[in-house]
Amino acid sequence: MKPYNVAILGATGAVGREMYKVLVERKFPIGQLKLLASARSAGKALNGHTVEEATEDSFRGMDIVLGAASNDLARRMAPHIKAAGAVFVDNSSAFRLCNDVPLVVPEINPEDAKKHNGVIANPNCSTIISMVAVNALRELSPIEAITASTYQAVSGAGAGGLAELEAQARAYAAGEPLNIETFPYQILFNLIPQIGSPCENGYTTEEMKMQNEGRKILHLPEMKVTCTCVRVPVLRSHSISLSVRTKEKISVEAARAAIAKARGCKLVDDLENKQYPMPLDTSDQDLVYVGRIRDDLTDERALALWCAGDQIRKGAATNAVQIAELLL
Repeated sequence: MKPYNVAILGATGAVGREMYKVLVERKFPIGQLKLLASARSAGKALNGHTVEEATEDSFRGMDIVLGAASNDLARRMAPHIKAAGAVFVDNSSAFRLCNDVPLVVPEINPEDAKKHNGVIANPNCSTIISMVAVNALRELSPIEAITASTYQAVSGAGAGGLAELEAQARAYAAGEPLNIETFPYQILFNLIPQIGSPCENGYTTEEMKMQNEGRKILHLPEMKVTCTCVRVPVLRSHSISLSVRTKEKISVEAARAAIAKARGCKLVDDLENKQYPMPLDTSDQDLVYVGRIRDDLTDERALALWCAGDQIRKGAATNAVQIAELLL
């Protein structure tokens, strides 16, 4: 296969490092690889490569740029990436809702990737996991509404989130004061029911992504979502409770059969034998586990389910690399 020149923008962060790992695992046909980060990381060795400072001239000769940087940096670098003739697969939220930028989950809408104008957006991590879980239901009947509660691991806040939970656990065991920096409150032994900034409607920016991005990915512009996002003291892998109302009633049996065959899903649904998706089982792999499928007792056309998936991999790095594979 033809080799492609690839750059990772934000290569030293948690998602950037995982992007490199996934590229290697999936044997992506790399010709030249550039690892780009801030000036303070330039010169460091990472995976046998020297990290370079990301500048406007960094993208010459690149075919694909995987973005794992901030919204501001993504917006600033996007014109230079496009001018260099590369395709920017961006994990930030900067371009997700732009009309001329495809928002892609390869198991759901791979054809949208081909409509790009130099930029393809990677969706929010919880949105990816949730949409992969429910896409099989959409293929049986259009989804009208979703009620979601997300239980998001600390690694969703980056390397600082992981470090803070681990440090608080060590401090607690030693009887020392707990340091609080990354999160507004202690996360050890706690839940924080806010992720993202407040919106005027009482929701947060993270909660609104599920509706706005889900509509675009599923091509369901009228779909309604109410969502509550909660940070939980779990290291890795987000879990999500979903109630999905469809236009026609879908039986539990039909839903299980469809999800069991769906791309990117693994059915784990045996309550009697205590088999259901959990963060420990879904970490460091790419499938979305789905279980606890049952009728919603408040809506005769709705099903309740529970899913879990690794937000660093399928929720970010792997999904971006899968999008890049669509470009080969």
